[in-house]
Amino acid sequence: MAIILQKGQKIDLTKGHPGLEKIIVGLGWDPIQSQKKAGGLLGGLFGGGGSGATNMDIDASVIMLQDDKFASNDNLVYFGNLKSKCGSVTHTGDNITGEGDGDDEQVIVDLKKVPANVNKLVFVVNIYDCVKRKQDFGQVENAFIRVMNSANNEELLKFNLSENYAGSTSLTVGEIYRHGSEWKFGAVGSGSSDAGLGEMVKRYS
Repeated sequence: MAIILQKGQKIDLTKGHPGLEKIIVGLGWDPIQSQKKAGGLLGGLFGGGGSGATNMDIDASVIMLQDDKFASNDNLVYFGNLKSKCGSVTHTGDNITGEGDGDDEQVIVDLKKVPANVNKLVFVVNIYDCVKRKQDFGQVENAFIRVMNSANNEELLKFNLSENYAGSTSLTVGEIYRHGSEWKFGAVGSGSSDAGLGEMVKRYS
C-alpha cells in the first residue's frame, strides 16, 4: 500500500525498497470546470480560485541539480526536451488539457543512471502562458504527485496538494534527492508567482 505523505514530510525511497532502480513519477491535476460552493465558499482541493477554468495547459518539468545548483540546460527535462543528456530522466510527453483520470504527465527516472554529481531532482509544474490567459493554480484541483516502481507499477508513495494555491502560477511539487548512498523523497508543495519554467530555474542559479 502506498504511503500518503503530508507537506514537508520526507521518506526513504530506496532504503525501504531494496533493488529499486527505475521509478515512474506521475503528476496529475484537474482544471475546475465550475464553481463548487460549500457553506458559501468555493470548494475543491485548492479552495477554488476562479470559475470555468478550461483550456489550461499545465506542464510538468524536472530540474536536475548539482550541489543544489542548476548547472546547464542538459539538466532540464520538460516538454521541449523530453530526455536528459545522461539518459537518466525521461518525460513521456506533454498533456495540454489535464482531462481524464490518473496521471496527466509521467517522468521515468533510472536512479542508477543519475550522474554522481547530480544530488537532487526537483519536480515542478507551471501554467503555460499563464499571464496572458490570466490563470493560476487556484483554478486547479485534485493535484498530486506519486512514485511507482517501474518493474511492477506498484505505487510506493503519493502526495496530494491540498492547499489553496490561488495566485500561484508555478508549483514546486516534490523532490528526489541523495542521502548518502540512498535516495529519499520530499513532499514540497510550495507555490510561487514565477511566470514560467525559466524563472523557476533561475531560483537555483
